[in-house]
Amino acid sequence: MKKCDVLVIGSSAAGLVAANTAKTTYPEKSVTVVRLKGRTLVPCGIPYVFSTIETTENNIIPVESGYEKMGITLLEDRVESIDRIEKTCSLESGETVGYEKLVLATGSVPVIPSWLKGKDLENVFSVPKNKEYLDAMQKALKGCRSVVTIGAGFIGVELSDELNKAGKKVTLVEKMTHILGKAFDAETASRAEHLLKEAGVEVITGTGVKEIIGKGKVEAVLLENGEKIPADAVILAMGYRPNSELAKEAGLMINELGAIKVDEYMRTDDEHIFAVGDCAEKKDFVTRKTSGVMLASTACAEARIAGMNLYKLSLVKTFSGTISIFATALGDEAFGVAGLTESRALEEGFDIITGEFEGPDKHPGKLPGTKKQKVKLIVGKEAGIILGGEITGGLSVGELTNALGFIIQNRMDINAILVSQIGTHPLLTASPAAYPLLKAAEDAAKKKMGLCSC
Repeated sequence: MKKCDVLVIGSSAAGLVAANTAKTTYPEKSVTVVRLKGRTLVPCGIPYVFSTIETTENNIIPVESGYEKMGITLLEDRVESIDRIEKTCSLESGETVGYEKLVLATGSVPVIPSWLKGKDLENVFSVPKNKEYLDAMQKALKGCRSVVTIGAGFIGVELSDELNKAGKKVTLVEKMTHILGKAFDAETASRAEHLLKEAGVEVITGTGVKEIIGKGKVEAVLLENGEKIPADAVILAMGYRPNSELAKEAGLMINELGAIKVDEYMRTDDEHIFAVGDCAEKKDFVTRKTSGVMLASTACAEARIAGMNLYKLSLVKTFSGTISIFATALGDEAFGVAGLTESRALEEGFDIITGEFEGPDKHPGKLPGTKKQKVKLIVGKEAGIILGGEITGGLSVGELTNALGFIIQNRMDINAILVSQIGTHPLLTASPAAYPLLKAAEDAAKKKMGLCSC
């Protein structure tokens, strides 16, 4: 039997960061990572292998060299069971690995509804984080002209955009009123939808899929409204579910969404076992409700917290809930969101005001490459605390969305933003006199004081 101090199951973003953090925090401890055979992909880069970066070979995390440099042992195998009494894991190869601390980073798997007739036809694909599967999928799609994507979350939208760039006739079907409807308010989602249509993707919203039609191979997709869309291939982008079967079989507690229950230190109900990433339970940072959000950025934060708390708990190194920081781009226009949207805040019963401002992201506005940048802040009316916000504009939106995430996590109010010092440069940022984030806070402050009737 092999033995190690820390055993990590999984080597995507969460497993990688958990292993590295454990070894950095406890250098005297031996750390072993078990992953399935095959190279590790950058999860968020998967849609882009279908056009922009051309191949999965250009979307690899070089975990092997990193582990070797840090003195972390990598095993390519499958964990079949966990014995919590003996503190061992049985592998598919027949070997057994003993541990002191175990970190579950088993990720998520695509949702494929059992009720969907035709899901097993040839050329019906999901989008797993599996290089071999995606390589075969990409090869099959080369011979396809018409593709229907079912589901318009971030993966569905980005994949549809990429396949459109690759010359496919793409139809994106979404049951909600707008694409990206779970992430953004209607105004922002509508803008993204307009850009996608403008690029050449056919977008159908407000109706779901009834069945996939074909004799052995995909021929068409039948919608709930009776419309039939011819298709050579179908991509199921209907979300992901926690890959928690191993934990469930080991008797660990699982929540109502199928995720492994954890505390703020990322511990399961077994003090020697931690869970991080998509397989682990999430709480919303603002509402404190159970959340189904799955993000690599959240996974990495959880992994760092687990890695630091394996052998000694720290009151200042805890996970306070997911802020749900998303960003994506369509062409040269980007969309970002952090925390609660206006519609979500109202649904939850928060008494809010909003602050908005739109202006150029460079100064003066006639500089080449200048884009309009719009910031919308969601603010608690009583205390002025920032609950969330949306940002649209050029590709600089991604980093500004991260800044908004820091603001929410540190529970800053509009006054704290108004007195913040910022660095600006004509080619890199908006004017210091009209910085959209500060001007949006100024707009919210006016409304809070009753100085604005808008």
